[in-house]
Amino acid sequence: MSGRVAIVTGAARGIGLAAARRLAAQGHAVAMIDRDASALAEAAAGVEGAAGIVCDVSDPAAVAAMMAEVTDRFGRLDALVNNAAVAEFAPLGQTDFEMWRRVMATNLDGVYLVSQAAAPALCASRGAIVNIASISGLRASTLRVAYGTSKGAVIQLTRQQAAELGEAGVRVNCVCPGPVRTKLAMAVHTPEIIAAYHDAIPLNRYGSEDEIAAMIAFLCGPEASYVTGQIIAVDGGFEATGVGLPALRGGA
Repeated sequence: MSGRVAIVTGAARGIGLAAARRLAAQGHAVAMIDRDASALAEAAAGVEGAAGIVCDVSDPAAVAAMMAEVTDRFGRLDALVNNAAVAEFAPLGQTDFEMWRRVMATNLDGVYLVSQAAAPALCASRGAIVNIASISGLRASTLRVAYGTSKGAVIQLTRQQAAELGEAGVRVNCVCPGPVRTKLAMAVHTPEIIAAYHDAIPLNRYGSEDEIAAMIAFLCGPEASYVTGQIIAVDGGFEATGVGLPALRGGA
């Protein structure tokens, strides 16, 4: 181990688990955070040097207890990956306030609470924060009034954090994944949806969890020592193309 310590929230599966694995492979001791205790225990058992800590990031008291456990166990903190999120999709008229608050509580409040709790330790180490937003924070879409708004807010929160924490040497950046080939996505995306995404993405495919994790690990590491306040779409070019690409391809 390098002596570096990282926290990854939402680490029981998906992008969070991929990020925990990559950071561990680069020498970090990783505190893997999730509210799903059974899935977290299984995931953490497969990551060398990792500790699974059950925590609901939307609960201020739970976040404070989690941060105390991390600092007591590891003695320092060098990187924070705010990945925990929930995805609930519905039209505006069917997005009731309870759904709105569930999404905001984890996706936005959780990033705020964990970052605030981790800031003193990160300032001491001149560490890094990587917030995970989404292409839905950059591009509006149907059914995403709560989810997309929460991710757009994470993007602005990243800039605020970078502006404030930069004087302490803490770098803060945001990764916006595009369509990713997760088990959940493949279970709910019909062949028609998959084909439509392929048409709209210049690289003509979904991304992988490991490709997102590679960018996260880069932003946590010394190679990104002069990168802060940046919003980076890892999306195969999806966000850059705007409108019209499928039609243009069809006529090419």
